[in-house]
Amino acid sequence: MKKPALVILAAGMGSRYGGLKQMDPMDPQGHAIIDYSIYDAKRAGFGKIVFVIKKAIEQDFKETIGSRVPKDLEVCYAFQEVDALPEGYQVPEGREKPWGTAHAVLCAKPFISEPFAVINADDYYGVNGFQVMADFLTSHPDGTPAPFAMVGYHLGNTVTDHGYVSRGICEVDDNRQLISITERTHIEKRGDHAEYTEDDGATWTSLPYDKLVSMNFFGFQPMIMDELEKGFPEFLDLALSKNPLKGEYFIPSVASSLLTRGKATMEVLVSQDQWYGVTYPEDKQNVMDALQALKDQGIYPQEF
Repeated sequence: MKKPALVILAAGMGSRYGGLKQMDPMDPQGHAIIDYSIYDAKRAGFGKIVFVIKKAIEQDFKETIGSRVPKDLEVCYAFQEVDALPEGYQVPEGREKPWGTAHAVLCAKPFISEPFAVINADDYYGVNGFQVMADFLTSHPDGTPAPFAMVGYHLGNTVTDHGYVSRGICEVDDNRQLISITERTHIEKRGDHAEYTEDDGATWTSLPYDKLVSMNFFGFQPMIMDELEKGFPEFLDLALSKNPLKGEYFIPSVASSLLTRGKATMEVLVSQDQWYGVTYPEDKQNVMDALQALKDQGIYPQEF
């Protein structure tokens, strides 16, 4: 079996963070979070990296992140642009926002012929997450239904002290198969638990810290690319009529549809790792301290 590929979504601008956080240095050597993900992916057994970026950052990205990728990994660049649309569709006037994570993955379609995982460029997922995903992708041959996987994290390991976060709350059965993902777009830390609101803070609902959440770390068979391509016009028809400037095509919604139709299953691979990310500028020092602590523990070399 071919080594799995890793698709890294790096085209989105960090609106709450303010700037290109994909390339923001997080250690004295100038490494960004994405460098740690590539390091973890290589030692877990991934053989190819597909970066999904914007043309506008191509040169800077290749000179920084691209130049640091280990030479024995195959590297490809895909471009997610707002005008990358099927024939017959046009960008709505005033639309600047990308079309979402599912569209980003679809942009990588020309480079994918093997099982692959998908991650966000600006999230630190931990060593264990890459290992369990690589093990899954190399031990589950394609079939019907197609075997998908998702690395699930405990909610308490993914919240920030500096504001709110958006998380996909997962329901799983006794066999660790995903039943559903419900997106909660405003979750805040509350001492020994978290709470979410759907009405701008008028009411709050409690969420325990051990609840499994999706951090957009998925594992797929190549067949999902055709499904993404088939579903995109249907998404656009709805988005262009109801939310033309901000509607987004999301990976979980496509995956959920395939599960419902019996075309795929999705096993939730539980990670005990702490997730780190820079949702807000105030998060940066926490991430830098955490990465240095991991180096001090020998999880990563002091320089790599």
